[in-house]
Formats: sequence, structure tokens, C-alpha cells
Amino acid sequence: MVDKNIYIVQGEIITVVSAIKRNSRWNTHTPLDEEQDPLLNSFSHLKETLNNIKELSDVEPNVFLRPFLEVVRSEDTTGPITGLALTSVNKFLSYGLIDANHEAAAEAIENMADAVTHARFVGTDPASDEVVLMKILQVLRTLLLTPVGAHLTNESVCEIMQSCFRICFEVRLSELLRKSAEHTLVDMVQLLFSRLPQFKEEAKSFVGANMKKLKMRAGGMSESSKWKKQKRSPRPPHHMVRSASGGLEQAPPATLSNNNLTGEILLETRPLTDDINACHATTSITNASFNSMASSMSSPTDSGLDTCSKATSREDLTDLDQSSSVSEGRQVDRAQSASVESIPEVLEDRESVTEQSDSASIHDMDYVNPRGVRFTPQQTQRDGAALIPYSLPCLRELFRFLISLTNPHDRHNTDAMMHMGLQLLTVALEAAHIAPYQSLLGLVKDELCRHLFQLLNVDRMNLCTASIRACFLLFESMRGHLKFQLEMYLKKLMDIITSENMKMPYEMKEMALEALVQLWRIPSFVTELYINHDCDFYCSNLLYCLNTFINFNLMHNAFPVSGQLYTTHLLSLEALLTVIDSTEAHCQAKVLNNTAQQDQSAETNHLVGFVLLTSGQVSSRTGLAFRSIAMNEIELKVKIVFILFLLAEKKEPTKPQRFSSCLPDSQELLDIRNKKKLLNSGTEQFNQKPKKGIQFLQEKGLLSSPMDNNEVAQWLRENPRLDKKQIGEFISDRKHMELLDSFVNTFTFQGLRIDEALRLYLEAFRLPGEAPVIHRLLETFTDTWHKVNGSPFMTNDAGFALAYAVIMLNTDQHNNNVRKQNIPMTVEQFKKNLKGVNGNTDFDQDMLEDIYNAIKNDEIVMPDEQSGLVKENYVWSVLLHRGATSEGVFLHVPAGSYDHDLFTMTWGPTIAALSYVFDKSLDDAIIQKAIAGFRKCAMISAHCGFSDVFDNLIISLCKFTTLSSESAENLPTVFGSNGKAQVAAKTVFHLAHRHGDILREGWKNIMDSMLQLFRAELLPKAMVEVEDFVEPNGKISLQREETPSNRGESAVLSFVNWLTLSGAEQSGLRGPSTENQEAKQAAMLCIKQCDPEKLITESKFLQLESLQELMKALISVTPDEETYDEEDAAFCLEMLLRIVMENRDRVSCVWQTVRDHLCHLCVQATESCFLVERAVVGLIRLAIRLLRREDISSQVLLSLRLLLMMKPHVLARVSREVAYGLHELLKTNAANIHCTDDWFTLFSLIECIGAGIKPPASFQVTSTSPDIDTGAQSDSELSHHHSEVSLDRGYTSDSEVYTEHGKSRMPRSVTDVDVASSGWLVVGKDDLDINKVPASGSKPLLNPLVNQYSLTLGQDMGFHDTKSLIKCVESLSFIVRDAAHVTPENFELCVKAIRVFVEASLNGGYRTHEKKKNHKYDSQKSRVRRKPREKEGASRRAKASSQRPSRSHSDDEEDEGVPASYHTVSLQVSQDLLDLMHTLHTRAASIYSSWAQEQRHLEVAGKKIEADSQTLWTSCWCPLLQGIAWLCCDARRQVRMQALTYLQRALLVHDLQTLDAVEWESCFNKVLFPLLTKLLDNISPADVGGMEETRMRACTLLSKVFLQHLSPLLSLPTFAALWLTILDFMDKYMHAGSSDLLLEAIPESLKNMLLVMDTAGIFHSVDSRTGYSDLWEITWERINCFLPNLREELFKQTVIPQPVELAQLVAPSPPASPPPAQAPSPVPEPKTFSRPMSPQISTPLSHSHMSQSPLILQPLASHLQVGGVPPMSLPIILNPALIEASSPVPLLPAPRPTDLSDTPEVK
Repeated sequence: MVDKNIYIVQGEIITVVSAIKRNSRWNTHTPLDEEQDPLLNSFSHLKETLNNIKELSDVEPNVFLRPFLEVVRSEDTTGPITGLALTSVNKFLSYGLIDANHEAAAEAIENMADAVTHARFVGTDPASDEVVLMKILQVLRTLLLTPVGAHLTNESVCEIMQSCFRICFEVRLSELLRKSAEHTLVDMVQLLFSRLPQFKEEAKSFVGANMKKLKMRAGGMSESSKWKKQKRSPRPPHHMVRSASGGLEQAPPATLSNNNLTGEILLETRPLTDDINACHATTSITNASFNSMASSMSSPTDSGLDTCSKATSREDLTDLDQSSSVSEGRQVDRAQSASVESIPEVLEDRESVTEQSDSASIHDMDYVNPRGVRFTPQQTQRDGAALIPYSLPCLRELFRFLISLTNPHDRHNTDAMMHMGLQLLTVALEAAHIAPYQSLLGLVKDELCRHLFQLLNVDRMNLCTASIRACFLLFESMRGHLKFQLEMYLKKLMDIITSENMKMPYEMKEMALEALVQLWRIPSFVTELYINHDCDFYCSNLLYCLNTFINFNLMHNAFPVSGQLYTTHLLSLEALLTVIDSTEAHCQAKVLNNTAQQDQSAETNHLVGFVLLTSGQVSSRTGLAFRSIAMNEIELKVKIVFILFLLAEKKEPTKPQRFSSCLPDSQELLDIRNKKKLLNSGTEQFNQKPKKGIQFLQEKGLLSSPMDNNEVAQWLRENPRLDKKQIGEFISDRKHMELLDSFVNTFTFQGLRIDEALRLYLEAFRLPGEAPVIHRLLETFTDTWHKVNGSPFMTNDAGFALAYAVIMLNTDQHNNNVRKQNIPMTVEQFKKNLKGVNGNTDFDQDMLEDIYNAIKNDEIVMPDEQSGLVKENYVWSVLLHRGATSEGVFLHVPAGSYDHDLFTMTWGPTIAALSYVFDKSLDDAIIQKAIAGFRKCAMISAHCGFSDVFDNLIISLCKFTTLSSESAENLPTVFGSNGKAQVAAKTVFHLAHRHGDILREGWKNIMDSMLQLFRAELLPKAMVEVEDFVEPNGKISLQREETPSNRGESAVLSFVNWLTLSGAEQSGLRGPSTENQEAKQAAMLCIKQCDPEKLITESKFLQLESLQELMKALISVTPDEETYDEEDAAFCLEMLLRIVMENRDRVSCVWQTVRDHLCHLCVQATESCFLVERAVVGLIRLAIRLLRREDISSQVLLSLRLLLMMKPHVLARVSREVAYGLHELLKTNAANIHCTDDWFTLFSLIECIGAGIKPPASFQVTSTSPDIDTGAQSDSELSHHHSEVSLDRGYTSDSEVYTEHGKSRMPRSVTDVDVASSGWLVVGKDDLDINKVPASGSKPLLNPLVNQYSLTLGQDMGFHDTKSLIKCVESLSFIVRDAAHVTPENFELCVKAIRVFVEASLNGGYRTHEKKKNHKYDSQKSRVRRKPREKEGASRRAKASSQRPSRSHSDDEEDEGVPASYHTVSLQVSQDLLDLMHTLHTRAASIYSSWAQEQRHLEVAGKKIEADSQTLWTSCWCPLLQGIAWLCCDARRQVRMQALTYLQRALLVHDLQTLDAVEWESCFNKVLFPLLTKLLDNISPADVGGMEETRMRACTLLSKVFLQHLSPLLSLPTFAALWLTILDFMDKYMHAGSSDLLLEAIPESLKNMLLVMDTAGIFHSVDSRTGYSDLWEITWERINCFLPNLREELFKQTVIPQPVELAQLVAPSPPASPPPAQAPSPVPEPKTFSRPMSPQISTPLSHSHMSQSPLILQPLASHLQVGGVPPMSLPIILNPALIEASSPVPLLPAPRPTDLSDTPEVK
């Protein structure tokens, strides 16, 4: 089967041949002509060949292509025929008929390229000709873009590109064709540069040898005036033009010259002759070549490629001028011709045509086309030399050509050409990563960047735009190689934006700003700018300047009145936000990367990004793509392999010298920036006065002192900011000769010609004008140059003379002043001047000629001397030079590396700009963008821990909320109608919720805003309602509602007020308008969305430092004297308390702050008010919540002592809150209170607020100065008062009265007068005197000692609140009734408290019910405000003063008439107290025994608990009995009787049987005798009968107790005194009553006692002569005073019977120790007995008596003087020593051991 491709070729042959035959030339054809015509002949040969093969691949591609290509090359074919041939060739390419792998494919492709680029045809009309040109473009495009195009050689590719350029730039061609050429070029450039990674940089020698001749013409493309000998193609032309004379000659070409054209139309004219059947003209678009072969093949650089194609060189300009003149001279001839437009090849001159008839010469010659591309003849290729496919050289040449098109200083480059060049360069940069190719990079660094920057100065928008786009691509991918170019570019952009030039269009500024924004968006661009420029000693602070500049541009450009921002504003904002966006994204990523896998992937990403950037193998675009890849395992492995590959390919990244590593830390960068500031200061000073600058740097330690010449020389060389003139003067100074040597040694002169070295040398400083100085500088230079170059001249002087001559030549050639006066020196003159100077010989003449040409063509520019293009060239060369040194190293860093540093630098301008935009703009989108910026700044500052930034941000936003600037009355309306303020408020609260951790100072502003919201009543109800103990619903509102009107205001007054109001005021009173209501609703909705309460609830998650700042902010709102607003302070206090409760897990960290604040509020208060009330309640609420926490509970309880430190009248006003609060506290936390100190605090509080007693003196703050800082007294200091006191209860045992008295003094709160007037009996005169002298070193006692022989505690009772008392009793009841709450730590305190309440509730507590008008809690006073802050506050204060009164806790309301309910309640209280005392009394023994057992079990160290009877009596039974006994003295009969019943039950309880004689004696002295004494008073005048009954029951109780415990009492040494006291009371009670009740009851009781005693033999004495003891005599002597007949009645005969069980009854008791010599301190002054003492008794007892053995009682010689004492108001307290002294015989038994605890209790 025949290959289908053969049929395709055959079909195309038929088409082309048919067309040729149809042509008019073939109308009269003959067969012979057809055979002889080479075109038809070749087609017929091809047909035969195709008929003999089966596969097209059996023949070489050249075979079937050649006939078609010959048609294309032929000059004699018309356009349509050439077009058909081109179509066929295109089809062969498109169908893939040419096998790219065929060995002859390369040759075929090369032939095809050559034929198409040199296509010829006879023109017909412009439209038809353009069709052919279009087909040429199509074939060239297909050829290059199909796979076989890879076989093209470098020369062919250049030819193809050049052909397309010619069409593109020919202005006389149609727009469509030119645009098609443009698009073709774009596709070709894209393909070529996308293949760049496949090519490798070739060895320099190879490139130099093989590619010298490859040259595309840059600059103007007009034809040259000189024609070269050229070989057109491998095949000689067959169709020549014949002249009339029959000789072959070239028609004189007439050219149409237009310097702006790249291609020119050549018209050939031929005279008509008979020999010519048809007249035809051939036209050609040509490309001008260089003047000479040398210029077209300019000397290659080291790489073999021309890296410096400057169209401004003089040769080029001369060439262009000449070509213009030739064109003008030929215009006359052209006018006479018939012109036909046609195409691409310039005809050879006549000589070359003639030579081409010789085939040998054809093959021997190289062909150089007008574009300077040289072709090797095909014969040579066929002989075996393979064609080399195109590679890097053609790309480099194309790149160079494109760059040359962008040169704005080349006058032949039109705008269209420059734009085209920029467009194609953009494509090239987009398609390839050029940086790895040094030959291309060299072009980029120098010419490309320079041309692009120059284009920024032109005023044509399209060129500027294209230039900026190309710059972006350069710096996006190659900024690592363009450090200083980048700096210049950014400065140029800033110049454009800030330009004051009126001609500068606004759009240009926009575009430049947009370019900045686009650069900013490149990942890590800003970071690298910071690292490489701001942190480089000798670069500008680019990032800082740009930020400041953008900010300035945003805020200082005229802002539109409409609020609609200009585009420049928006772009500036976007630029600022770009940095913030990227930084925030990095922060977010770090926050999200928490798991191990994420950390691993992040690390890999980081590494990939770093490697990609530093390797230079892949552009950062690719790097970005990699970083965005999802990280599954496979991809991770791929990435790692890729990284390893890159690392293997590339060396370590270069590190700048100033850094210690490739990723320096922030501190290192900070040090560099600080050093840079100093260097800049030193530079400025050096530029004014060099010595001063050097000295400054030495002082700062940046230069050595003394001066190190090498160091200074290096600094002078590397610092580009130094003034060159100052450098010249400084180094040329005679004093600095050594420095000059060092300076010259910093240059590398080796291998440089003397003029090149001198050029380098003189660019470093400004050569001074004085001859001696120049001499010195040049001498040092030539010595060094001569030395390092191996002394090329005969002497150093020769070098010096030559150097001087070079400077003179430079001046001669380029100084305008010299040129005006003299003709510039010629090379011959220059050589002549130097004749014989080289050691009497001549210098090398070629060298001198080279020097001359170099200086003539390129001036040695003296710094600071030139301007314009010359200066620009100099500045650029300096820039390139710097870039080639180590200074040019550009460090790539991973994105996000230095976000911390960047944000530190940029946050200030950014927040200022955001604030500005937010403030000025009215566009919602812009406002939202600004808010987004604020939020991102907040996120970054939170992530980096920049509290100052976050504070600044919050403060800025708070200003926009209007919350702090508006008055409370207007706030709802203003805020509700201001959308921007609402957005700001939402943002503030959102940021505070989200990043509160980082807030510090900003809390103050937020709290101020909260306070304003509170004042304006915009806060949610939950925030203004707080806990309360007294209110029934447990809540109280901080915003107290207005009362309708004052009750005292009459209707008339109301009417008058209404009349006096103005209309406006009346309308205001009618209520807010609908708009205002809507605004308020909107405001409340906004605040609800802000969720301010979350600040409190979420505070538990705040960092401690932030929490402390928040609390400080709340405390700081506490009103001072001038701005006193109680409600504000109360609101802040409540917020503070709620925050503390939310943070109870770490409350110990903030407790001291809160406690001090509460102390300030409570203790400093001089009058009670709402704020004080809230502070008190708050303190207790805190205690309730915090007591469960073991670590803080003791501190919290100690802090409750603040309440005891309050002024008593203030505390009294809040007693009800405290009472209810303490009840709640005990109910919830009693089990959490373990320490005696804590219980002491609680019971002291309960007593103070419930019973109205004064707080312990040690808690009272005494201060003369009003501003004492009570907050300084810490909890530990408070507890110190109590912890030093070993006795925790408020009373002491009898024995303690004796032992403690000697070592303690009475506090000054109880004065001598108090003691004297208190009605207590002091037995022993010296007591008061001793008390007056303080004992040195004694510990202060917390409470004054209590008189134990009184039923009362002697407390100073103040007024108390009834409800408080009842609640306190409830609290006591709660503790007592639950056995778990009664502990050794609180038992005695509990007992004391009960006794206090017994006293307070005696007679129903009615003594407190006096009118207390002076203490009335006035609601208006509680709301007093001193100086109003502003006028707007007046109405609110007026409202406040009429608000509901703070609760008054006095009983004023109930005092108006004594209410029955009060007494009912009091009765219940007394009964409750009785019950409590009885409960404790009965359970005491079991409680104590269980404690003792538990302590033994736990082996707890410390105070030992004993359960013996003595402890029980002292601690429990005695105080409780005294308490019950005191209630027996109540004026209310019911209470009295009930109390007596309880007392009787308590005294006769079984547990008390264990008491010994001393305790029972104490019972009489401390309980029964004081009770009987009190009952003698007229307690209840209205209830005479009741009192009689009470007294009778009391006497009976006395008798029963005496008889029941007679046996132990007999053992007492003071039994006689006790008995006589009982008789004394019987006497008094006989005469106390008005009825017969006592007269009958007392004798009966007395009879019983006497009979029992007699029966027991107590009155009997064996030794006495009468048989009766002395006691018998004393007894009857006393009884006879009031019952003289009783003895007769009871004992009719005085017979002494045998004593009954005397041994049992009078068993010896344990020995007792002698009593102390002095009475206890609180005993009052002694009262003298009314009867005179007998002489025997009055003598004091000597100590010897105390040690005698006990004696039987003997009859007394005289009566004991105790009877007949008038009734006393207090019980008689007798000293045992006195009793003993009044007896003629000692009454004491043998002494007991002197143990303090066993000391007798009765004196």
C-alpha cells in the first residue's frame, strides 16, 4: 500500500505546476521550454521519484522540498505562485511529513529556513503581495514551532526572527499584516525562551570560535550605503536582469529612505527591450548592515558575545547619517520607475553576480546576509560537517536585540519599536528563568535595567506601563542579582509618585504606586528589602522610606471632601495592608500548625522555599506553587527528593559579610541598623569636615583609635555616600601619606592597562586641582600599578609621565573650554608628545593608540563634575561596579522570617494611616478594609506579643466609637445613628475578646467606654444587675430608677413647675422622638452584638499580666473628690468583683490588689453610701466564693477584718447586708473554716453587727491625717494583732485571773474611771495602782479581761439593727445545731458570741430603741455628688438624688410606735438563745471527749485538748450557765421563767456531778450569787408577782444546789465564807419581797439546809466544850439577825448527836495551793464593811498560818462581821484570805501543789 503522504506531495506538485503554467509567461510555451525551465524540470524529476517509492520516508526530505523551495527563491515567480509554494511547504510541516529523526532532516529544515527568509517574487498589487508576506510569516511560525524546528541553526533562527521584525516594523504595510507579524514574534519568542532550560552555557572558547559572526542589527534598520560581497544562497540565481546592451549589470537601486523604518523597499527599474517578453520588477525589504564587517562583528567579550551594544556609539551614528544622505540622492531615479511593492532580499551588486558564474567561487565563499548573519556553504555541510541545532547563542543574540530596541536614547527606535521590544522582553521573562545563564544575566544587569529605568522618564504611558511590567518580572525572579538596580528602581518610582511636575499625568502616579503594591505582594519581597537594604550599612533604608512615603502619600495628599478616596489613596492603603496581610497569614499559619505532622510539613515547606530561592534554579513563582501544594505523604517525599536534587546541584548560598549566618537573628539585625545610623551620622560629618567624621566614628567604636590606615582606606572605598571631593582632599593631605598608600592598595590593578587602572582609580575620588597634590596622588598610583604589573616600563617615572599624559588627553578631548580654544589632539600628536619618555625609548605604539582611542571614545569621568547623560553613565558604571563586589550579594530568606522586625518597623505608620482612612472615608467597602487592617494588625501584635502596638490600636479605635467623647444623655442617639462608630465599637470588643491577653494600657480606654455605656443605660440588664443578700430576689440594679415624685411636693408646686417650663423643655419631658428611639434601639442592638459581658466571663483565660492591667483599669475609675459619681464607681467595683470570681483559680495572684481597693472603699469611708454598701457586699460575696479554695481561704477571711476596721457608725449602716452575707457564708462554707483566727474574725463581725458591740480596739484605724493609706496594712499584719494573743476567748478562768494579771496590763480603752464607776467590787486596794503601771515587754491583749464574777461580759453595747440581730442568731444557731461545725477552734468563740447576744437581747433589746435621728441613713446624703464634672451631669445627678433610697438598717420605721411584732421576734430570739445554750451545755462533755479521742488518734501536735471536768467547766459550762442566768434576769416573765427552768436543769444535769469542790464553789460565786444579786433589783416593776416567783425559784435553786453538792463543798477551806454568803442572801431575800411568798419559802429552804448540815455533823466538834463547832456559833449568830426564832424552832435542845457518816462527808479534799497575793485586774474598788471589825480579825494573817494542818472549827470569840450588809447592786466577791483572816483559827487545809491550773478560783 502506497504511503498516503506521497499522494499529499503529488497533489501539491500538481497545484503549483498548474499555477506556473497558467501564468501569462507560459501561454506560448513549447515542450522544449518546459524541459529547460529549471522550476518545471525539478517538479517533473520529483514526480518520477515519487512514482518509484512506496514510503515518503524512503527519500530525503530535501528531495521533495527542493522544487517548492526553488519556487519560493525564484525572482521570476509572481506572488500567487510563491504563495502556493509557501502553502505547500506549510502543509508539509503541519502534517509532519518531515521526520524530525531523519538524518537529513536538519539539512532540509535549514534549506527551508533559508529559502523562506530569502523568498523572492514579482509584485502585483499591495494587497496580493501582503497575502504572500502573510504566508511567509505563517511558514516561519510553523517551522519554528513544530518539532522539526529544533534542527534550525542559530543563524537560521536569527534570520527568521529578523524577517518577522522587518515585516513588523514596515509602516507602509497594512496594520493587519504588521499585527500578524507581531503575534508571530510573540509565539516564537515564547517558544524559544521556554526551551531555555534545555540549553547549557557553553565554554567561552567554543562560543568565541564559532559564534563570532552571529549578529542581529540593533538600532535603526535603514539600509547601508556600503554593499558587501555576499553569497545569496547555496544555489546560484538563474534569472538575471539583462540590460539593453546585453551585458549583465545591476540596475542602480533607487531607495526610499525613512530612518524610522526597519525594512526598506528597493525598487528596481529595467528599460524595456525586444529581448524581454515581459517586464517585471523585483523589490526587496532590506536590513541595513554595519558600516564595515568590523562593526557588524564587533570584538567579542570574554564570553565570545557582544555584551555591550550601545547604539549611541559614534560609528553607528555616522553610519546612519551616511545612509540617509545616499537615500536622498537616489530619489530622482525612483520617481521615473514603475513601482511594485514586494519582498525580502537585497540584490547583490554587479560584482558579486559576475563572480557567482564561477561555481568554484560560489562554494568557497561564506555568505553574509545584510543582517550580518554568515552562512557556511552547503557543500561543506554535505561533505560531512553536521549542522548544529540552535541553542543559547541565538537566544542571547535575540535577547540582546530586543534589549537594543528598548533604548530610548537611540533616535532610530520609534515608540512602536520600543513598545514591541518591551512586549517581547516581557514574553521572554515570563517564559523563562534567565538568572542561571550568565551571558543573559549580564545583559539584564546592565543594558536591560538601564533602558527600562530610562523609559520610566518618558511621558508616554504605554511605554512606562510596559517598562514597569518588565521591571516587575525582573525583580520578581532575579532580584537576587539586581540588588542596586532594585534600589534605583524603587527610588525612581517614588520620584514619579512625588513629582511636582504639572505635565506628569495623574495616571502615571497611579501606575507607579500600583507597581509598588505589586512588588509588595511578592512573597518575602518586603522581608528581603529589609534584610538587604535597611540592614546594609551602605544602602538606603528602602523599606522604612517606602513605608513612610506611602503613609505620607495617603495622609497628606488632598483628601476629597466627598469622602470618596482617590485611586492613589486606595493604592497606598493597599500597599500598607499588603505587608500586614502577608505577616498576618504567616502568623495564622503558625497558629494552625500545632500537630506534629503539620509541624513537619511546615518545616519542609520552609526548607523548600528557602532552597528554591537560594538555588537560583527555579523562579519564586515555582517556589510559590510548591509551597501551596497539599502535604500528603507522596508529595512530601517528592518534595524532599526535589530539595536533595537542588542541594546537589547548587552550592551553599552566599552570605553577606555583615551577617554571621544566612539567617541572622533579630538582635543581630538591630545591632546592624544601630551601627548604620552611626555610620550615616559619621558620613554626614565627614562630608562637612573629614577629620570630624573620622573622630566621631572612633568615639563610637566603629573605627580604631589610634587610626588604622587600612581600616579607614577600606571605609573610604566601600562607602558610596562619602563626598568624592572630601575623600580626595583627605587622602592627598601630606599628613596622611600612609593612608594614601593604604587607599591605593585597596584597588586591584593587576592585568589592567594603565589607562584602565587610572580610570578605576580616579572614579573613587575627585582629583584636586593643585599640581603638587595631583603629583602626589599620581606618583603613589603609578608606583603601585608598576609594581603589581611586573614593571612593564623602564622606570616608575615613565609610568608617572604616561599617567599624567592620559589625564591631559582626557581633558583635551572632553573639556568644552579646551575644545573651544584648540583643536583636539590627534593620535599622532599624542604619540609624539610621549616620544622617548619610557627611559629614553618609546612606549609601545599600539598601546598608545589603544589608550588614545579608549580615552577619546569613553571619557574618564571625574565624579561630581558632569551632568546629563555623561553623569548618568558614570552613576550607572558605579552601580555595576558595586554590584560586582561582595556588596552586591543579595540574601534570599523564607517568607515570614522577619515578620517580627518588619511589623515593629511598619506598625506605627500603618495604624496611623488606617485610622486616617477610617476617619475620612464614607465608603463602606473602604471602612471594612480599614477594619480588616486593624484586625490583622491586632492578630500580629497578639501573636508577636507587642502589647504597646495592641494598646495603640485599641486607643485609636476607641476614639472612633464616640463613646468617650459624647455626653451620656446624647450618647444613645449619636452612637445609634453613627454606623462608623458602631463598627469601631464592634471591632474594639471583638479584638478585646479575641486578643485580650496582649492588652495592657488599652484596658483603661475600654473600661472608660464601658462606663459611658453604663451611664447611657445601654448595657445589657445582666451587667447592671448584681447579687444582693437582703433583697428578696437576690438581685439589685446598679442603675437606680427614679421615684415618680417626692411625696412632699404638693399639687400646687407641680402646677407652678409646669407653668415655668419652656416649650422646648416641655417637649423634652414628653419623651424622646421616634428617631431617637430608633437610634437608641440600634445602639442597644450594637452593644448586644459587642457582648461586653464576655470581657468578664472570658477574663479567666487572660494572661496574668493582662488581667492585672484590667483590674488596675477598673480600680483607676474609682471617683476622686472632683469627679465623684457613686454609681460609676459601684459599676466598676462590681465588674472588678465579677472578674475576681471568674478568676478564682488564680485569685491569689490578684488578691492583694483587690483587697487594697476594698480596704480603701470601706475603711476610708466617713459616711455610709451606696458605694460602701456595694463594697461590703462584694467583699462578703468574694469570701463566699473563694472560701472553698484552700490556698486563699485564710487570706480571704482575714480580709473580712476590713469590715471591723470600718468606722463604727458606717459599719452600723451596712449591718444588715453583713448579717445576711455572713449567714450565707456560714451556710455555704462553715466546713471550710478551720483556723481559730478565722473564726475569731467571723464571730467578732457577728457580734459587732448583730449586737452592736464595738469592734476590737486593735482593728480600729486611728489616724490624724485624713489620707492615711490603710491599704498598706496587709492581711498578715491584720492577723498579727490576734495571733500574738494566746487566749482566744473573751474571758478567762478564775485561775487565769490570778496568773495573767501579773504579766499583762489593761488596755487603755478601759480607764481607771471606768473601773471605779462600773460598780464592781475590787477586793485588794493595790489592784488599780498596779494596773496604772504598764508591765514592760508584756504582750498586748486583744480584749480587756472580763469580770468573771459578773453575768455579763462587760462589752460596750451600741445600737443594733433588729433584723441583723435575728439573722446573726440564725447564723449561730446554724453552727451550734450541726455538730460538724462545732470545732475546738470555734467552740469558746461560739459560747462568747451567744453570751453577747444574750446581753443584746435582754429585755427584748429595748434599750437600743432610742430615737436616732442623728444617725438616720439619708438616701439623699448617700448619693451626694460634690463638684459635677460637666453641665450635662446635672440632670443625671438630679435624677440620682431622687432615686430609691439606699436601704436604711436602723429601726426608725419601727420606732415610731413600739410594734408588737418586734417583741414577738425578740422573745423568739431569747428562746432560741436559751435553747442554744442548753444544747451546748448538754452536749459539751461528749463533744470534748470525742475531740480528745480524735486528737489522740491523729496525734496532732499543738494545743492539747483535755476532756476533764476542769476544762469543761472553764471553757463551756460556766460561761453558758452565766448566760442562762443573765436571761433569768430578763424583764419579760416568760423568758425569765424559761431561763430558770433551763438553769435548774443545767445545774442538776448528770455531767456536772464530776466537778470538784473548787468548781462548785466557782459555780456559786460566778453564777448563783451574781444571779441572786441581780434579782434583788427591780427588774420588772410592772410584774411584781412574777418577780416574787422568780426570786423564790432562785432561792430554792440555790438551796438545792448547795445541798446536792454539800459533800464536795465541805472540803473547801472557804466553806465558812460560802455558807455565810448564802445566809446573807437568805437575809436579803427575806426582806426583798412585798408578798408572803418569800417569807414562807426562805425559812423552809433554810431549815432544810440546816437540818442536812446538822445531820451530817458539820456543826459538831468533839474538841469544843459545848460539842458544837465555831461554825455553829457563827451560823446562828447570822441567822438570828433575820430569823431569831428559827433556832428555837429547829433545835430545841443542843445535844450533840453522833455525827452521821462524817468520815464520808468531811473527807479530806485535795490540797490547794495558796492564793496569789493580789486580785485580778478588773476587780473594782473594795467597799468597806458596815460593821467595825474586831481587833483579832483585823490583824493580817502571817504566812506561817497557811502551812498549818487543818483544825476543827472552833466557836468564834466574837461575831463574824459579815451580816447586816445593806443590799448591793453586784454580788459580793470575797477574798478567801480575808475570810481566813476574820477567823480566830486558821480555816485552810494543807497547801496544794503550786500548779497554775489548780489555783483556787474564789477569793
